[in-house]
Amino acid sequence: MLVAAAVCPCPPLLVPEVAAGAAPEMDAARSACADALGVLAAARPDLLVVVGPAEQSGRGSFPQGAPGSFRGFGVDRDVRLGTATDTVGGRELPPSLAVGAWLLERTGWADAPIEGLGVGEPLPPERCIEIGRQIGARAGRVALLVMGDASACRTVKAPGYLDERAAPFDAEVARALGAADVAAVRALDAELAQELKASGRAPWQVLAGAAEGADLSGALLYEDAPYGVGYLVATWS
Repeated sequence: MLVAAAVCPCPPLLVPEVAAGAAPEMDAARSACADALGVLAAARPDLLVVVGPAEQSGRGSFPQGAPGSFRGFGVDRDVRLGTATDTVGGRELPPSLAVGAWLLERTGWADAPIEGLGVGEPLPPERCIEIGRQIGARAGRVALLVMGDASACRTVKAPGYLDERAAPFDAEVARALGAADVAAVRALDAELAQELKASGRAPWQVLAGAAEGADLSGALLYEDAPYGVGYLVATWS
């Protein structure tokens, strides 16, 4: 059963080496992420699953110790999804899970076994919900670290330019995640999310599936839109 979840944004800019001179601009987000991971540790899970967006249409699993890097962003910085094991293959984590691995490394996570799951951004809501249910049934005490961004259309300089629908969409996402409103997260419009370039929709709906029947409470720790992209941090516990 799901006992706790942390929702964090997944821009590589969270990693100071990637952000370089702009690193201080993300300090508040990093601090909120650290607080959210503290909630996961306090829940004493038997299993932690890190879920994040990936480009493929389906899903891809990554074992504990799976490698990732930020070389694609011009930085010679490697990470691993928890402690390396003898069975780890060579497939690299997608960027969202690499950021999650960096967050866990930064906070010294050693509280439970870790797995990674990349979910394709086009994955239908009903499939995301079913995947979440399966994850929730994996162990007696399951925790999720859910990586994903809200819209990328908040300003004219945003990656997706300005879309007047972006701010209301992000406000509803923040409300739903901050309140642990499973029904509202499950009902997020996948087509609208795609148009607004919101990478977190599929991972958030995986969370909604895992949280069914868990009766968790939510808290919104951070909400902002630097660079015209909606970033938020929330906890369910």
